[in-house]
Amino acid sequence: MEDLPLAPRRPRDIDAELRALQDKARQLRTKQKAQLGELLLATGAADALDPDTLAGLLLHGLEQAKSNPQAAESWRQRGESFFRRERAGTSGAGDSKSAAASPRAARHNAEDAARPAAE
Repeated sequence: MEDLPLAPRRPRDIDAELRALQDKARQLRTKQKAQLGELLLATGAADALDPDTLAGLLLHGLEQAKSNPQAAESWRQRGESFFRRERAGTSGAGDSKSAAASPRAARHNAEDAARPAAE
């Protein structure tokens, strides 16, 4: 059997690949922003708290998560249960607005989230 000459490789268009990756990253950031907005609306935080308060709460939470990993784990568990309730609530034929999504509940939840961090 004869050795066939290999065809030369086509050069990669690195610039086009980089542009495609940048477009994908931009799409992911846009989707992330939309999901964060949906989260604020679903929890009722957007109605209950002004943007400055929300920003302060998030910054405080970041500081506390760094210094107190147990608090961050507790918040994660509460978030997980919130999403489980949301999924269970949307699959049923009951009221579409759950009690967890009310502004009063969101305010109460925000106060509870800050409380373990202060202890």
